[in-house]
Amino acid sequence: MSGIEHVGLDLWAIGNCQVSALIDRKGRMVWGCVPRVDGDPLFSALLGGNEPESGFWSIELEDAVEVTQRYRRNTPVLVTIQRDRAGNAIEITDFSPWFRRDGRRYRPVAFARMVRPISGSPRIRVRLRPTRGWGQPATGRVGGTSHVRYPTDAMVMRLTTDAPVGYVTEERFFRIERPLHFFLGPDESFSGEISQTVQSMLDRTLSEWREWVRGLAIPLEWQDAVIRSAITLRLCQHEESGAIVAALTTSIPEHANSGRNWDYRYCWIRDAYYTVQALNRLGALDVLEGYLGYLRNIVDAARGGHIQPLYGVLGEAALPEGEAQHLPGYRGMGPVRVGNLAWEQIQHDAYGQIVLSNVQAFFDERLLRKAGIEDFKALEKVGERAFEHHDKADAGLWELRTRQSVHTYSAAMCWAACDRLANAAQALGLGDRAELWADRADHVRANIETSAWRDDTQRLSATFSGDDLDASVIQLLDLRFLTPDDPRFRSTLTAVEEGLRRGSHMLRYATQDDFGLPQTAFNVCTFWLIEALHYTGRTDEARALFEEMLSRRTAAGLLSEDIDPQTGELWGNYPQTYSLVGIVNCAVLLSKPWSAIR
Repeated sequence: MSGIEHVGLDLWAIGNCQVSALIDRKGRMVWGCVPRVDGDPLFSALLGGNEPESGFWSIELEDAVEVTQRYRRNTPVLVTIQRDRAGNAIEITDFSPWFRRDGRRYRPVAFARMVRPISGSPRIRVRLRPTRGWGQPATGRVGGTSHVRYPTDAMVMRLTTDAPVGYVTEERFFRIERPLHFFLGPDESFSGEISQTVQSMLDRTLSEWREWVRGLAIPLEWQDAVIRSAITLRLCQHEESGAIVAALTTSIPEHANSGRNWDYRYCWIRDAYYTVQALNRLGALDVLEGYLGYLRNIVDAARGGHIQPLYGVLGEAALPEGEAQHLPGYRGMGPVRVGNLAWEQIQHDAYGQIVLSNVQAFFDERLLRKAGIEDFKALEKVGERAFEHHDKADAGLWELRTRQSVHTYSAAMCWAACDRLANAAQALGLGDRAELWADRADHVRANIETSAWRDDTQRLSATFSGDDLDASVIQLLDLRFLTPDDPRFRSTLTAVEEGLRRGSHMLRYATQDDFGLPQTAFNVCTFWLIEALHYTGRTDEARALFEEMLSRRTAAGLLSEDIDPQTGELWGNYPQTYSLVGIVNCAVLLSKPWSAIR
């Protein structure tokens, strides 16, 4: 076969907070964009149909029959071992360099691969078939005895290697008798002898990631799951700006042939808030500090006006949505969308999430930059918008494209903005401002309690105008709008569970939307349910459901956005921050304390 076949979303993520790649169960890079996560895919085979002819990078053992994979401990460095029936075997190590050098982080637009024989006399073939212009082949040009240049629309990439270049460009099988090294990066002369340099990059990258993990405050139980989720959430942060993308991919359908194919390679204010909230629980302050820098730029640019639901990783406001004509889509299920029209939507919950993300900075003495009066004044402009718009219609957190309502979740986030601004004002000794924002929070609370509560069905409606079931109302517990023993929360939880739970999984909602009835469950909603079960005294049930969700992860320990409740198949963009946040939050909540074993 000249192309590659698909094996679903069982993919391993590598990266360095500048670029990332997804590697399939045969060790092939099938997705990865340059010069950053929202760029043009250098590797696009994931969206290239059932047997794409290009858009991948494979290193194949001849006649391989068995492949095993694992991450190097506490890192996103992947090791793939291929074996044949005759006892020949190779080991491939994949990573993107990430370490401190000369006082700053070295995170090049680059992918490094090392392959070595580990038994017998193995023969390998290297097939590097990058793409440009969203799915068109980027033909390589030999530039010397040790490198090949690949012009793309974003930049010229250069493969530097100590493997025979002719064998690589002609895709010939050859015997591998010593370790070989490949560095695919910017078109510039490679500094140093490649084997020593790539090995040094690997050693320093391993050390850097392990030091980062060592600083996490993890729970006693489910440590592997938490660490893998935390590392991958870190990969979803664009370190240069502090932005956090919702996922590393675009256009993985929410279910088969649904047309629900969206580009998630941007920074949603909502998703990023949940990410920093989860990583805060682990003590990963570097992610929070980076994201707050990003948010300050967003707030400054808004000048007290409208704040979009999402922005580009450098704060770009316009993210026009189009379709990539050269890519047929995941398993042929197009379209492949580039950009996301949600940037034009009105979603009032963003105001609350900006304040919620920032409020810790007024209290936390560990931060390098603690928030002060000027920061508070900037956030007050956000709070003004929240107060003004809390009872105005928006598209809601599920980003409905054809209708608007006053959404209870959005209103509750606006309440949280006012409530937390009162806390921040108190911390700064601004008594009059604290009183003002507390009064506003009380006003918004009263409006929500009056407008969203339904006496006849004894539940909170997801909208002020209807009596709608939606998993998002469970989040009023996390926001501290309601308490676990509040009868209104308990009756609402009962209604949501009865109406939206499908076995072990939760739907977002069960009503028609822009694309008909949803057919898959939304993974983070199941984690929200798990939290609610625990807080309402059903902890054994919560633990069992959490264990089941962990069993749904890929071999890499990751989750996508959606899951088929019937088959357990993962759908939607991958790896998805929401889902990984759910793993972290539930593990922290449900774990036995460290004192149980000390």
